[in-house]
Amino acid sequence: MDLQRLFLFLIFSFSLVLVWDGWQRYQHPERFVQQNEQSINGLPTPQTTLPSGTGQSTQPDLGQQTIAQQPVGRPSGKSILVKTDYVEAEISTIGGDIVRLALLRQPDVQDKSKPLVLFHRGEGTHNYLAQSGLLGTGLPNHTTQFVSEQDSYELTGNSDQVQVRLNAVDSGSLKATKVITFHKGSYLIDISYELENFGNQVVSASSYFQLVRDSLPPTGSMKFLPTYTGAAVYTDKEKFQKVQFAEIEKGKTEYPKQAEDGWIGILQHYFVAAWLPKEKSSREYFTRKLEGDSYSVGVILPALTINPGQKVVEGASLYAGPARTKLDSIAPGLGLTVDYGWLTIISTPLFWLMSIFNGWMSNWGVSIILLTILIKMLFFPLSAASYRSMAKMRVVAPKLEKIKQQYADDREQLNRAMMDLYKKEKINPLGGCLPVLIQIPVFIALYWAILASVELRYAPFFGWITDLSAPDPYYILPVIMGVSMIVQMRLNPKPPDPIQAKVMQIMPIAFSVMFFFFPAGLVLYSIVNNVLSIAQQWFITRAAEAENKGAATKR
Repeated sequence: MDLQRLFLFLIFSFSLVLVWDGWQRYQHPERFVQQNEQSINGLPTPQTTLPSGTGQSTQPDLGQQTIAQQPVGRPSGKSILVKTDYVEAEISTIGGDIVRLALLRQPDVQDKSKPLVLFHRGEGTHNYLAQSGLLGTGLPNHTTQFVSEQDSYELTGNSDQVQVRLNAVDSGSLKATKVITFHKGSYLIDISYELENFGNQVVSASSYFQLVRDSLPPTGSMKFLPTYTGAAVYTDKEKFQKVQFAEIEKGKTEYPKQAEDGWIGILQHYFVAAWLPKEKSSREYFTRKLEGDSYSVGVILPALTINPGQKVVEGASLYAGPARTKLDSIAPGLGLTVDYGWLTIISTPLFWLMSIFNGWMSNWGVSIILLTILIKMLFFPLSAASYRSMAKMRVVAPKLEKIKQQYADDREQLNRAMMDLYKKEKINPLGGCLPVLIQIPVFIALYWAILASVELRYAPFFGWITDLSAPDPYYILPVIMGVSMIVQMRLNPKPPDPIQAKVMQIMPIAFSVMFFFFPAGLVLYSIVNNVLSIAQQWFITRAAEAENKGAATKR
């Protein structure tokens, strides 16, 4: 068996499966479905779980208490600006929505001199914002007018946080203050409601927190290598689950609606926004299709009973920033937002090793090279067995050709003669297949580790490679990889079938073109792997030829 041909075929097949699977799963045309539930402003009535005195949960009829939909293009009221060392936010006095959030330490896709803007709202543009409010008669929600003491806030000096306090206009006997707290050196934002009952009657109120986003992939997303854009839910019982926008639109979502822990959010390539309620507290997760191309993803907290003269505080935290494996320290399961695909068990340690190498070298490209060398060393015994098998096949190639000419008209006799030759020369024609099959998952796992890790976003290597997570802008690395494949194939036995020989000649060109769209970091790995393979194969082939000549001399 021609092991090089098998290797190329399997890699090519897996690559096509990756691209096609991604394209089918995430490139959905916009669909419009009829909402079956009765709602106000297009949204169904939420059912909130309330704790009872006995510890059992009840589901009250909230009637007209709904999370109202605010049209995306609606005037956003007065803007309040907030700036910390990590984020720059814009808060609307309508509802206290976070309508713009720039991540100051993450460069924009198209202009590196500007920060990436995760949340933004406006006509004719991508829309993504964070909303919250209270459920109850006359209570403020995300359509209510708020007032603030200042128009701008900035984290300065030795302050650890900056706090924006918004007072609801006309909140009746229940004074409601929305408090938004930004922290130094963090992408966490705490949002809470201070509720004080000045009336003579008991008031019941529950709070909701939601993200509203359209289904458009982030700007600069690679069309031929698409990544996931959609909702996600995590609970300790059901673990991490993706909820695609298409499933939300069809009303065919399957995720835990009631839970005592976890979080809910929206993922896009490299970044995540997630609501993080307090651990071990009842909550209801929800997802909804809104008007146009907008989706709502959020959580409703249990209702609070506020007696006359009583003051209570209720809230949740919002994480809006880069997706990293270290996010588990913020909330259990949040690190799973780094999507390594179905080979996470391999991708995770590969990225961990790269991180260690990067800590030494301060260059992710060099880290990939060191990782490739380490992987090659680990697979050296298996690769050596593969190359020895190929070297022996190369040595006996003239004998095989002679046998094929001798038994050209008798297939059965041809196979018998070939097996006798393999037995005589102690060759296992399938001996090199296992090493090849074992290394393919490593290749795919490294692909996802490079594609999904925000640490490699805009990570430079040398010269023209300024972003290892993006394709080579001048296609130099794919061409070098193609040349290395040609050299490697020259070391292999020539396929006896003319058609196969022509296919093998075309393969380096086809792979080079395909790798035009692959991250430069993955192409770099392939080049280093090919160069090491060429050196190893050349050495083993020369040794096998010398051994064969020595044996022939003795005979």
